[in-house]
Amino acid sequence: MLPEASYAPGLQYRADYITAAPRVRAPVPAAACADGGFVSVNLQQLRYLCAVVDHGLNVSDAAAALYTSQPGISKQIRQLEDELGVEIFVRQGKRLAAMTPAGTIVVGTARRALVEIANLKRVAEEFRSEDEGVLAIATTHTQARYVLPRVLKAFAARYPKVRLVLHQGNPRQVAEQTAAGEVDLGIATEALSDYPDLATLDCYDWNRVVLVPNGHPLAATRPLTLEAIAQHPIVTYDFAFTGRSQANAAFAAQGLAPNVVLTALDADVIKTYVSLGMGVGIVAQMAYDPERDTDLTCLDASHLFAPSTTRLALRRNVFLRSYVYAFIGLFAPRHDRAAVDAAIGGSRAPAS
Repeated sequence: MLPEASYAPGLQYRADYITAAPRVRAPVPAAACADGGFVSVNLQQLRYLCAVVDHGLNVSDAAAALYTSQPGISKQIRQLEDELGVEIFVRQGKRLAAMTPAGTIVVGTARRALVEIANLKRVAEEFRSEDEGVLAIATTHTQARYVLPRVLKAFAARYPKVRLVLHQGNPRQVAEQTAAGEVDLGIATEALSDYPDLATLDCYDWNRVVLVPNGHPLAATRPLTLEAIAQHPIVTYDFAFTGRSQANAAFAAQGLAPNVVLTALDADVIKTYVSLGMGVGIVAQMAYDPERDTDLTCLDASHLFAPSTTRLALRRNVFLRSYVYAFIGLFAPRHDRAAVDAAIGGSRAPAS
């Protein structure tokens, strides 16, 4: 059942009758309910509608993403509009130009309906097999390589029947996958808070280090300064990382223009090119492993750059499996079940 908070103002709801096709309750104008009629809307129509909006009202792009045909999507949306008795889109010829005021409400309600349908499946899975399922996590290379191994090892020992899936990407990709429901949660330092459909939890603070080949002259500089670093070519993260912008801001505040000769998303790639002598590296402190990176010298740079905060993101109003709470407890112990529920405002799995 849709939560009360998800009901759109100015619309009345009727429970749909049971048919062979999967159907959900849909919003209809008050006048349409006066005759006691039912609105018949299928999930495919809702998915197509949201996909078109997510692709900037480009039906061709939405069709390609869904592996279906453009005419098929257009037909389903027309049928949805006919069923609801309202125009969802403003059209210019065959092109969708904008959403109507009613369309904006319909799309928002459709998104919430799809979330609740997905919640129904999670509820069934939770009570049918509490300790089985899939935990999909979107995160950056640094988190996957240097932070998560310890956490996932402990999680796997506790939930051996839960299959773990890691999706790696830059912070914007992590946020988009999480917001789209392609993963259960996202972990990154940047971008997550830019998405209103995501609730974020602060996990831990970190800063940066400078890596140089053993014997590099910068290693003897005491204290380490931005001026000294700027005298050497620099290898660091791609611009997709806000942490990169923070580093740039630190140099700019000193009137310095660092010579960045190579950027990458992957800290291991950065370290490889530092080892080759292409420049000095600026990376997250957790990316330095003294047992593995024996050819590199690590220089603390926490006094030079502002700290960053890694966050965990969840979609709002979702039903979380018990093992998701368990993972969060391992990764960010400061956030208990009550704190997670307060953040997402959604359905809750029973406490184990």
